Amino acid sequence: MSYFTRLTRTSFRRDSALVTVSHVSGDSADQPYQGSFRGKTHRFALRVYFEDTDTAGIVYYANYLRFMERARSDMLRAMGVDQRAALDSGEGVYAVAEAQIKYRRPAKLDDALLVVSRVREVRAASCVIHQRVMRGDEVLTDAIVTAAFLTPEGRPRRQPRHWVEKFERLIEEVE
Repeated sequence: MSYFTRLTRTSFRRDSALVTVSHVSGDSADQPYQGSFRGKTHRFALRVYFEDTDTAGIVYYANYLRFMERARSDMLRAMGVDQRAALDSGEGVYAVAEAQIKYRRPAKLDDALLVVSRVREVRAASCVIHQRVMRGDEVLTDAIVTAAFLTPEGRPRRQPRHWVEKFERLIEEVE
């Protein structure tokens, strides 16, 4: 067990027998999956489940947008951007203002996918992110997403300066 892992044992009686249950907390298997950066590129792996598909086992087109949303949220978390604190404090939230997406090939039930995200541009109140959903080396979808920073009332607001600085360090030139 690692330093962060804790073993808990609970004993109780069931039908006159002593039952001891062991639980390991802090184990990485108990934590949500987190993507990671390789250089300036964020990578977020996922699996296609039955709920993601139609009756033919093909991923429903809108679910690619959900996959990319999860990857963008994970990318922000990995950058140190605390969206929840910004929301709770009334500072603002990100919302997709524009999405251009090209569907190239279908993903299927049980496919292992990778969402690759790269920051392309940072503006005062928005950022542009290039995202691809991949199966191995094969590009399934290719998208350019503009995420705007908005007040709780839905009006554009300048992003916090320290967030802009983090985004600027990740900008990649157009391929």
